[in-house]
Amino acid sequence: MSVTLSIDAMGGDFGPQVTIPASLTCLQKNPNLKLIMVGDQTILNELLADALITFKDRISIQHASQVVEMDEPPQKALKNKKDSSMRVAINLVRDGEADACVSAGNTGALMATARFVLKMIPGIDRPAIISTLPSVFGHTHMLDLGANVDSSAEHLYQFAVMGEEVVKAVENIERPRIGLLNIGEEDMKGNEQVKAAAKLLENSSLNYIGYVEGNSINAGNIKVDLIVTDGFVGNVALKSIEGAAKMISTKLKASFSQNLLTKLAGLVAYPVLKLFKDSIDPRLYNGASFIGLRGLVIKSHGGADALAFETAIHLAEVEVGHDVIRKISERIEKALEQKVTE
Repeated sequence: MSVTLSIDAMGGDFGPQVTIPASLTCLQKNPNLKLIMVGDQTILNELLADALITFKDRISIQHASQVVEMDEPPQKALKNKKDSSMRVAINLVRDGEADACVSAGNTGALMATARFVLKMIPGIDRPAIISTLPSVFGHTHMLDLGANVDSSAEHLYQFAVMGEEVVKAVENIERPRIGLLNIGEEDMKGNEQVKAAAKLLENSSLNYIGYVEGNSINAGNIKVDLIVTDGFVGNVALKSIEGAAKMISTKLKASFSQNLLTKLAGLVAYPVLKLFKDSIDPRLYNGASFIGLRGLVIKSHGGADALAFETAIHLAEVEVGHDVIRKISERIEKALEQKVTE
């Protein structure tokens, strides 16, 4: 199956320095992949001169005269940057010229632009951000990671329905185990919003396993494939995990660098430490899906290197290949019909 992606080549902290090497690697790995590189044509023509010959009909350039800055307010970008690489890349999805867009640009601007251009799937009130996080079971998926500060019980239910389709596609799991993030596993725990969401999930056809606590994200006692929460809590949890990982890495380096003996110990332990580092390498989990929209948009971390951006592109390939947008639309339509009959 041929997949065409639009790449915001200018987005992120490093722009073409990262997006181009990652894109070319993906083209080498997947002969069915086609890429539209969006950005300043003069810059991209120079950097892609050889690739335009090597990959011929599989890579092209779409000019965009503007770039959305990483600290630019979303509404300003939406209003004043109509010819930005980000906006043009999303327009290509809307117009059917690309199956999905991948960008490492400003998250707020990307979400605002994607929502404005692509619109929402009928029946979905708000988009959500879903990504993969490492765990003792391998990894788990979690949403929402920051698109919505406040979410009702109905919104959490919609997140679960949408998230299930993403997990089914990415993990090839027929009935993902879904947990609702809470301050305890007991029925009486949580606020009214979470309790109401739990009732909706219990009465649905989803494989809902109940409440899960924060430790279930990375090291719970039971395997959970998808964790559902609102964007405020999800983003705080995500940043806490990132901070803890950085702290552990920093402390380990400092501990092994104290003196000659600790340096020798570090040398001996290096193979094990490398295995551990590789297993939780954030670059291999890069890429968050904006779901709930009529088109597919994948957000890469702004500071991603080439390997991390390559991971985000691969995620887009997988979700396009499994027709995630159509499946979410069908599931939401069925859920709405079920509510009407009830």
